[in-house]
Amino acid sequence: MSIWSRFKRLLRSVFGGAISSMENPRLILEQNIRELNDQVPKMNENIATVKANVILLQKEERRCQSRVRDLTSKVKAAIQVSRDDLAQQHAMRLESARHQLTTAQEQLKFASTAYEKARQVKKVFMRERRRKIAEAQEALRAHERAKWQANVADVLEQFEVAGIDQTHDEMLTRIETETARNEARMELALDSVDTQALKLEEDAEQIRAAELVKQFKLELGIEEPASPAVDEAEPVNAAKTIGRSRTAT
Repeated sequence: MSIWSRFKRLLRSVFGGAISSMENPRLILEQNIRELNDQVPKMNENIATVKANVILLQKEERRCQSRVRDLTSKVKAAIQVSRDDLAQQHAMRLESARHQLTTAQEQLKFASTAYEKARQVKKVFMRERRRKIAEAQEALRAHERAKWQANVADVLEQFEVAGIDQTHDEMLTRIETETARNEARMELALDSVDTQALKLEEDAEQIRAAELVKQFKLELGIEEPASPAVDEAEPVNAAKTIGRSRTAT
């Protein structure tokens, strides 16, 4: 490999990578769509030029045909009146007109073929253009979706980096721990209280209240007095029970 070839390869490797890194795929695809759309008017203009050539050759063919018919009539008329000199002149002009007609017909044939090919090329181009534009638009939509997803990912990453998740979980754990500790203290406090003694005191108060009501009823003459043995035993037993519970406490 020559030094010049190696130098060109070096330049391509350096500047090619730099250009590739500077290229924006989205902008390039949008530019490709614009170029594809811009080619349609140019192609229509070229096809119109070919069609105009076909129309001109068709007119030329009709003129040559008309001239051939006219000269043929003149040759026949000159022969009928025995004017061979005029017939010869018209015959030479007729031969030239027939040659022009043949040339015009050949040119018209080639022009018509070129016009049909141009129409086929346009049809293929339009189909390929629609396909490329659809692919480019889909790629652009995918690019926008990827850009949106990247933004969401950045937000989520920043959310995690900021420590919000960690702080949130930590605060929940602290609150749950404090709640469990308070519940445990409540259970311990309830266990330390002599609930049996409290129940006995409540029963004693109910008995005293019942005795007071009974005394009021006796004073009002609503209820007959009960036997003394039974009435005296109940307060004594209740008092003894309360005394034992207080001593135990």
